[in-house]
Amino acid sequence: MNRAPALPWTRLATALAFGLATVPAWATPLTPGEQAAQDAWLATTDRLIVQYRDGADDALEPARLATARSAARRMGVDLSLLRSGVVQRGHVLKLSRSVSAEQARALALQLKQADGTVTAAEPDLRVAAHYTPTDPSYASQWHYHEGTAGIRAPAAWDTSLGAGVVVAVVDTGYRPHADLAGNLLAGYDFISTPSVGNDGDGRDADPLDPGDWVSANQCGYAHSARASTWHGTHVAGTIAAMTRNTEGVAGVAYGAKVLPVRVLGTCGGYTSDIIAGITWASGGTVSGVPDNTHPAQVINMSLGGSGSCSSLLQTAITQAVARGSTVVVSAGNSATDVANAFPANCSGVVAVAATGRTGARAYYSNFGSGVTLAAPGGDMSTGIANGVLSTLNDGSTSPGNDIYQYYQGTSMAAPHVSGVAALMLAAHRNLTPAEVKNLLTSSARAFPATCSQCGAGLLDAEAAVTAARSARMALATLTDETDDDHSSLATAQTLPAVFPQTVTGQVSRSGASDFYAIEVPAGATLQVTLNLQNEANQQLYLYRKANGALVQKSQRAKGFDEYLSRTNTNATPVTWVLEVRWVSNNPQGAYTLDLDTH
Repeated sequence: MNRAPALPWTRLATALAFGLATVPAWATPLTPGEQAAQDAWLATTDRLIVQYRDGADDALEPARLATARSAARRMGVDLSLLRSGVVQRGHVLKLSRSVSAEQARALALQLKQADGTVTAAEPDLRVAAHYTPTDPSYASQWHYHEGTAGIRAPAAWDTSLGAGVVVAVVDTGYRPHADLAGNLLAGYDFISTPSVGNDGDGRDADPLDPGDWVSANQCGYAHSARASTWHGTHVAGTIAAMTRNTEGVAGVAYGAKVLPVRVLGTCGGYTSDIIAGITWASGGTVSGVPDNTHPAQVINMSLGGSGSCSSLLQTAITQAVARGSTVVVSAGNSATDVANAFPANCSGVVAVAATGRTGARAYYSNFGSGVTLAAPGGDMSTGIANGVLSTLNDGSTSPGNDIYQYYQGTSMAAPHVSGVAALMLAAHRNLTPAEVKNLLTSSARAFPATCSQCGAGLLDAEAAVTAARSARMALATLTDETDDDHSSLATAQTLPAVFPQTVTGQVSRSGASDFYAIEVPAGATLQVTLNLQNEANQQLYLYRKANGALVQKSQRAKGFDEYLSRTNTNATPVTWVLEVRWVSNNPQGAYTLDLDTH
């Protein structure tokens, strides 16, 4: 009986242990209180920029101003002309009070809808110099924030943290690193061969990584002894390490959750186990394994072998994509055409090449027409600190202590893309995998250095999230909170039963709530995101309208968006009531609700 070939066991970037990098004086972060105050301020504005198709640059016709004021009053604000001539036929309009950036975007859209001569309308957003998060080693994560080759994560975090999105890491399993554990879901170990699993058994519900060390020549070919890589823990940390917790490093989508799916162990793994892992992670059925209660919207596979994509592996990926999972894979580290590396050469995947700190293709990265785009993977040939910094373990064989370490490889590039995909999906829940891929490529920026055959460009988190939000706004019905009293379940404001829908609102005082009733079709899953100003603390509750019973709640820590997902299992439509409860830390009390179904 022939077994599927083992994937090459690769020590992706052997690195020396290091101490945590210190933050230079010029990058000293604000205190938590100062950062919270600045973030709250930056998340609001009291101005709009409006450009018209015709007219003088130095005047705004009274009729046009009256139309704009009428639209603004429907949102409970007034406006006046502040300044003209900022752009050709452009004017800055002053609001009577500050509103959230989301409310300002909604108002700008209403102005365009109300006046056909408006060619552009957008918030006049406040900006400030970016400071580092409180994570002490964030300054060393050049791959997030440096202007030359970073992914521009800080600007993306202004509008999305990845809340409510699940990213499966199909890899070596995980260690419960203190800077990661809070963002981990219960996954599964799909390694069916005990000698590969190195944990004394076959498939089970424990995806902990016991270590993948090997002795010399153990894997059936000539090689030296190698220490455990803790590869899955490093990949998972890039995607969703805990952030703003004054510890360690930051993650790209630190509001998302990681689903560990263990498929790699001693000497690598087998495609049969990987196929099962992909199927289960995406919500499919695997014989003898309990169903996955947290199907992944994104699947990260930082693994690969040489050769063509097998038909069974392709089928698993195709089915995962059909279930709604965006499959992100590393292009490979053989400095050859990606056409010869699977699963990067499988159809329907997002294949990611690696760049170094200059933005040029890393010397090891695969390339070719099959590459979708590139992301930072590091190049430690020019210095250890030019690798990608993430969570790890210091055990040379079995598990030891939590550490942080630099690695390099396309394995490190792929989780940057997976994290950004999570940010995009948090901004627009109904994006299909094809749409995620298209927006990633269309928003990628030009390479700052030579990266031939590296796909559409360099990953740009800010542009990708903006593109996702714009796509959603183009579809969404805008609804404003009314001025009536809707402060109880019995008096909830009735929303139109249309999806997607964005509701703009403002809670009047600390401890108060707004209630909204909406009818959800039979069999539909209602998805709700409560978008907050940074460092705000508001909570989200879902009740049955018929009897007031609590159905679900979201009570995350301050600074995190709230997210609910509930399926109407009835054969008829049901009316649910949403409560937005203001807890603390938001002087405006402003918010937006994104409602969608699938």
